Amino acid sequence: MQTIGLNQTLTQTTKLSPTQIQVIRMLELPSIELSKRINEELQENPALEEGRDEAAMPEANENYDAYEEGYIADDGYDDGRQRDPLQNEDFNYEQYVSDDETPSYMLRQQYSPSDEDRREVPIIGGSSLIEELKAQVYLTGMTKPQRHIAKWVLGNIDDDGYLRRTIEQLVDDLMFQEQLSITDDEMRDIVQQIKQFDPPGIASSNLQECLLRQLEVKQEENPSESIELAQRILTDHFEAFSKHHFDKIIQRLKCTDEQFQAAVQEIVHLNQKPANAFTGSVYETQRETIIPDFTIEERDDELFVVLNTGDIPELHVSREYSDMLADYSKSPKTEDNKQAAQFIKQKLDAARTFIDAIQQRNETLMKTMTAILKAQYDFFLDGEETSLKPMVLQDIADKTGYDVSTISRVSNSKYVETRFGIYPLKYFFSESMINADGDEISTREIKKILQELIDKEDKRNPLTDDQLVSLMKEHGYPIARRTIAKYRDGLGIPVARMRKTL
Repeated sequence: MQTIGLNQTLTQTTKLSPTQIQVIRMLELPSIELSKRINEELQENPALEEGRDEAAMPEANENYDAYEEGYIADDGYDDGRQRDPLQNEDFNYEQYVSDDETPSYMLRQQYSPSDEDRREVPIIGGSSLIEELKAQVYLTGMTKPQRHIAKWVLGNIDDDGYLRRTIEQLVDDLMFQEQLSITDDEMRDIVQQIKQFDPPGIASSNLQECLLRQLEVKQEENPSESIELAQRILTDHFEAFSKHHFDKIIQRLKCTDEQFQAAVQEIVHLNQKPANAFTGSVYETQRETIIPDFTIEERDDELFVVLNTGDIPELHVSREYSDMLADYSKSPKTEDNKQAAQFIKQKLDAARTFIDAIQQRNETLMKTMTAILKAQYDFFLDGEETSLKPMVLQDIADKTGYDVSTISRVSNSKYVETRFGIYPLKYFFSESMINADGDEISTREIKKILQELIDKEDKRNPLTDDQLVSLMKEHGYPIARRTIAKYRDGLGIPVARMRKTL
């Protein structure tokens, strides 16, 4: 007979505080996303307000320093567990609410460039492709119901400008989403009219159809033998052409090398992504430039890091909410008053936690970027890629005392502006290897040499991976063939056969 008993076990676990959770989430956000996150929090939490709290300025509050120390010491949390002071009849509202609800760090402009150095980052406006296509619907002879369906079909075009849904799938989806029933032939007719829209190649189902549509338009506008030959190549020999089997195509078409080369030039100048003709993607009405999170500045022959906080507003805890909580200390301790006070306190706690999380985020970002600057100081001086030293996430983790995961979050989606351009933080991390002289070098330097060798090769007889191994060895980089293939793929360079031209 099996007996069931109760056993007590003692285990040790780590629980993150609300501030730590906020910091982890914010570390992953670049400056522009942080600004959006702050706006969301301002809308959700009425106890959090934007701008400086003038009543909390040091000049206006003689107890400012005393509050600052008290605020840092008492955050309302103990060992990751939130206290509930309302469960204690001795809870003192006045002790919870201070005369100054704004931490000192929010009253000082930190990590920001000087006003004369601050530059506005432009927003690039762009016309939406989907809007341009919808406008063209009215230029057709479609009926009103057909125009409605055509606009719905346009919503299925992807960001590259392709319509990869089959006619049958579109008919089924139209019935499911719009409760409209049409035949396959009716849908096919609408799609065919859309494929005649500008830019040429829009709504194509694949690359071959897209390129052929563009050649058709070019032939109509300015007919030539090279365009006609290009159409034959893509119609009858598309697979062989995509694999660069040029000699076989020339033999089958019985054309000269010069004729084939002219046809190839017509093809390579076509747009493989017709949606790129517009500044925005299919659904975008505007796109934004990269906003760097850091700037490397030079003063008195010394480089230092500036954290971009230009679009990040100053925040403070609402004094109105603080006063409301103070008023409840003078009210009768009824159940309704307790619940109202608990709600207000939760909002105040969330506001303080959010502000503190932003401060910790800024400190973590500054400490990490400063460590990167020191590690790659030579690069930030001259901008030469060969000046980059081998560096992995663990190296910066050791210098800052942070965990590797923290460094990874900081370096993800963050950019730094230098005198030589804007770089993602991940650009400064690379593995290392030992060259023929026994020196440790960055794999980025090896990739640069590899790129230069391929750029200088004879495109009619491109270098194979084995030949690249020999050439890299001559340059003092003994690398295996599989490593060459790995670095070549990382650079987006195809194999020799695919790089061959006539």
